[in-house]
Amino acid sequence: MDTSDYTRRLVRLVEVCRSLSANLEPQPLLQYLIEVGAELTACEYCAFLAVEPDAGSLRFISAPWFKQNEMRRICLPVHESAAGQAFLSGSPVVIHDAASDSRIYRVVDAELGIPTRSILAVPVAFRGQPIGVLIAVNKLGGQDYLEEDIFILETLAAQAAMAYQTDLHVRKSREAYERVLEMDRTKSDLVAMLSHELRTPLGVVLGHALMLQETADPDSRRTLDTMIDSANRLKEIIEEFATIDQLDVIGSNLHLTSVALDRLAWQVVESFQPLAHSRGVILEMFTTKGSLVIQGDRGRLQVAIRNLIKNALMFTNSSGRVVVRVEEVPGYVRVSVTDTGIGIPPAEQEKIFQRFYQVEKHLTRRHGGMGLGLSIARDMVECHGGKILVESVEGRGSRFTILLPQNQAQAAAAGKVFTED
Repeated sequence: MDTSDYTRRLVRLVEVCRSLSANLEPQPLLQYLIEVGAELTACEYCAFLAVEPDAGSLRFISAPWFKQNEMRRICLPVHESAAGQAFLSGSPVVIHDAASDSRIYRVVDAELGIPTRSILAVPVAFRGQPIGVLIAVNKLGGQDYLEEDIFILETLAAQAAMAYQTDLHVRKSREAYERVLEMDRTKSDLVAMLSHELRTPLGVVLGHALMLQETADPDSRRTLDTMIDSANRLKEIIEEFATIDQLDVIGSNLHLTSVALDRLAWQVVESFQPLAHSRGVILEMFTTKGSLVIQGDRGRLQVAIRNLIKNALMFTNSSGRVVVRVEEVPGYVRVSVTDTGIGIPPAEQEKIFQRFYQVEKHLTRRHGGMGLGLSIARDMVECHGGKILVESVEGRGSRFTILLPQNQAQAAAAGKVFTED
């Protein structure tokens, strides 16, 4: 053995292992490993084969550039090849004279036009499980493979195992991501189609019911009132689904304008006065003097405030009270909605902003709702760089608070998290 040559190869092997920390993608890294393998074992070519899902064959994953297309079409039977023997035994297989050895799979020779004269095959394993084989074919100069060749190829095999598993995870993650995107596109198409198809007949039903209501007798009017209320509820559900889909599709793209939150909140409060009156709930609003203007998307902010007020009215019993306050705090405008309703159990308060979440199933039957209003409100607030908080005591009521930055500079300057007084 030439000690100086072996030392040179070991130094080169160490350099290669160190360089593997570079930002190489898994496939180029595997290709680099077989090129280095051919160099350090002084053979005609190296290749990496991975076991197929049926575990009955091995397929070329990385092959020399001059035979890549041919080799990637070939599968080696595990039970009829030297590579398969290394895979099954978990130990290196060395054949110095392959001319008449039955373990040589001659299909490869015929396809490549390169007769196999000698071969070294070492198993590639990941976490103790065999996943493939690294082979070195045709030692140059008619020499035999030595122990140092086995050591070098086994070292490279360990690196190949990591690279191949990384490649598998990357591809699986990419495929899963593509499936999620496709499912999301399908969901969006379905929501858009259902929203369109339901709005048209619902509009007809609601329009005719409103028209008949004007001339109906008292008994028929009560029936029509129920019909109109149900139709309006269905309309709200459709709008909620459409709003969620729009948020998922367009994300945080906002149509920014100057929005006076006190004026906007007052308009929303006024629109809910008929509902509050019908439920026997006092709905009132207070605001402070000063600049309560922010840069925001008026439509989305209106939805957030509406959903909080509607939620408060829904869960506040007759003779209760809902108070809306709009006030300025350093760098922010704070909008709070406080009710004297049924309250929320402490264990549930972190979950109420999840989509379709209901605190208790019996509340769904009693009060209605899809569990989307608070989730939508949170999304509307967060896409403005704001936050939404909740405080609640069972049996005494809840307070929902929105904090919205007046502008990004003021929000950064504030530099702290606000809590309720």
